[in-house]
Amino acid sequence: MIPEINYWAVILATLSSAVVGAVWYSPKVFGTRWAKLAGVSMDGETKDAVGPMMLTVIVSFVTAWVLAGATTIAWHFYAGSYLLAAVVTAALMWIGFTAARFITHDAFEGRPAQLTLLNISHEVVTIMAMGIIIGVWPPEGTV
Repeated sequence: MIPEINYWAVILATLSSAVVGAVWYSPKVFGTRWAKLAGVSMDGETKDAVGPMMLTVIVSFVTAWVLAGATTIAWHFYAGSYLLAAVVTAALMWIGFTAARFITHDAFEGRPAQLTLLNISHEVVTIMAMGIIIGVWPPEGTV
């Protein structure tokens, strides 16, 4: 059974991921530092980024959809504020899945700790933005 999900909130949360990423990895924010730490050239052509960007949209949709479903399950279980359920669920998903996995993989791949910190920080901002959007726009009939 799939829990109640507001797909408009999921779509908006997906788009928020693109906005956070565009700002976070822009050269004026953390883009230049990220490229240096990751060993990535920012001189590539825009067409080279289309595939990864489309994949990111798909993965962001899946993340937002799972977060929305997990939020509804948490809200049904704990009751109370739907927004609080969304924010706490987002934080727990980030800690237990995203941050933990990044740290593990980056340690084995020998990536710089600063790169890991930069990337997991981006992910917490992304998933918290998603959580807030999902939390303030609960599925109809739940709250």
